[in-house]
Amino acid sequence: MHLAIVERFIDRLIDYKANVQRATPADLPSTIAAVCAARDIQRLVVPADLPKSWEPAGVMLLRDDELTNRQLDDSDGVLSGCALAIAQTGTIVLDSGSFHGRRAITLLPDYHLCVVRAEQIIGLVPEAIERLQETARRPITFISGPSATSDIELNRVEGVHGPRTLDVLIIDT
Repeated sequence: MHLAIVERFIDRLIDYKANVQRATPADLPSTIAAVCAARDIQRLVVPADLPKSWEPAGVMLLRDDELTNRQLDDSDGVLSGCALAIAQTGTIVLDSGSFHGRRAITLLPDYHLCVVRAEQIIGLVPEAIERLQETARRPITFISGPSATSDIELNRVEGVHGPRTLDVLIIDT
């Protein structure tokens, strides 16, 4: 059953024009490095508590110890983890917890690379809301694909309220 949930999550992300790859924990740093190299990403903002085991070679990591909005905007993007993900809607949820960083680091840069462990993917929105009860007092961000909106003539505009490009790495454990 869980494999079906992961596949549904991937299908939804692809529908939203997010890029998805799978990796193992051992391959995570090299996969992050390869994704960054393919996009010519050289400087990534990361949460202050990003695990050493995630650090890619060849990418300058800017640890967020209260980086300014200008520094965030001038970076090539952000690398973060997440609290959970929802298969039903293809949504990634950040709650300012471990490996997520503060809200600004995932909203200002134009590129977001998010690591999602397969066991963090749940089926339905009500399940997510129930799990988020413990962290409900912290800022919560729901990300369903790259940031996009439409103007009055229904022309799609990307990158208005967050990153224009979203890559998701699903870690199979």
